[in-house]
Amino acid sequence: MRFSLFIHMERYDDSISHEEHFENLVELTQLAEAGGFSTVWIGEHHSMEYTVSPNPLPQLAYLAAKTSTIRLGAGTIIAPFWNPIRAAGEVALLDVISNGRAELGVARGAYQFEFDRVAGGLPATDGGQHMQELIPAVKKLWEGDYAHDGEVWQFPTSTSVPKPVQKQVPVWVAARSPESHDYAVANGCHVMVTPLMKGDEEVESLVQKFETAIANHPEVTQRPDIMVLRHTYVHAADEPEGWRPAAEGIQKFYRTFDAWFGNKNVPEAGFLEPSPIEKFAGRDEFTPESLHKTAMIGTPAEVIERLRRYEALGVSEYSFWSDNTLSHEQKKQSLQLFINEVVPHFARDEVHAKAK
Repeated sequence: MRFSLFIHMERYDDSISHEEHFENLVELTQLAEAGGFSTVWIGEHHSMEYTVSPNPLPQLAYLAAKTSTIRLGAGTIIAPFWNPIRAAGEVALLDVISNGRAELGVARGAYQFEFDRVAGGLPATDGGQHMQELIPAVKKLWEGDYAHDGEVWQFPTSTSVPKPVQKQVPVWVAARSPESHDYAVANGCHVMVTPLMKGDEEVESLVQKFETAIANHPEVTQRPDIMVLRHTYVHAADEPEGWRPAAEGIQKFYRTFDAWFGNKNVPEAGFLEPSPIEKFAGRDEFTPESLHKTAMIGTPAEVIERLRRYEALGVSEYSFWSDNTLSHEQKKQSLQLFINEVVPHFARDEVHAKAK
C-alpha cells in the first residue's frame, strides 16, 4: 500500500494571506515527496475560502517545478464545470510540464452552492451524467482525432493538444454507490473513496462495492487501484490527549462543510461561519470522541494497526487528508511523524511504474 497527500489551502479568516497558505502547501508537498509519498492530490472548489482551489492544474504545474518524483493528481475536477477538450488539453499539458507525472480524478460534484454559480443552477445530483460522458471523451481525445455527439457536449473532430507524455494518464473516479464503482471499473478507471465521518466498517463496505464491480467485469484484465481518503493526524505516544486538538479541528471542518453544503446562507467575502455545535445535538458522529475513532487520529502504533487492516482489505493507496482547520505547524508536525514512524512499516511499491 502506498501513501499520498490530499491538500488544499484552507482559510477560516483573513489572518493568513493566500500567498502564505500556498507556500505552506508547497512545503507540505515537498515534505511528502521526501517521505516517499506517491502522489499529491488537489481538488476543485469555487468561491469558498475553506477550500481555496478554483483549478488544481496551475497549482500542480507549479509543484511540478518544485518536485521531481511525486505524482501530481487533480483530485478531483468537477465534470459539469469542464469541456472535454479543455480537460484533455490541460491535463496533457500538466503531463508534459511534469515529464509524465499527471493523474486525473473526476467527480460529479456535490455543492449546490457551486452549481448555482458555475453551472447555471444545474442540480448537483445531475452531475453524474456529465462525469460519465466526460471521461471516455477525454480518453479518446488523448488517443487522437475524435468527434463527439453526446447528450451534454457536442463537438466536431478535435484532439488533445498537446498529447500526454504517458501512454495512459491514470484516471480516477470518485465513487460511493455501486453504480459509480461499476462505471469506473468498466471504463478502465481507478477508484477513490472517502468514508467521511463513518468508521472502518464503511471502508469495508466501499471496498466490497469495488470488488463486486471487478467481479462483474471479467473482461477488464488490468486490475484497477482503490484509494481511501481520510482525515489524518498523528500525535506522539506520550501525549494522551494529543488526539483532541485534531478531533476538534476536524469537527470544525465538518461544521463548515455542513454550512456550505446546506446552501442556506450567503457567504461574505468567501467565508461562512461553521454550523453551530448545537445543530448536531444527538448526532454522535460529530463529537470529538467519535471523530477520534473514525478519522485516522492516533499515535503511530494506533495508526499503523488501522492501516494494516486497510492493506489487508486490498486498499492500493491511502491518502493522508491534511485539511483539518489546524495550523501549518501542527499539520507539518503530524505529517513528519507519519513519515518517520508510520511509512517505514509498509513496503514501498514502485509507485511510478504503473503509468509508464
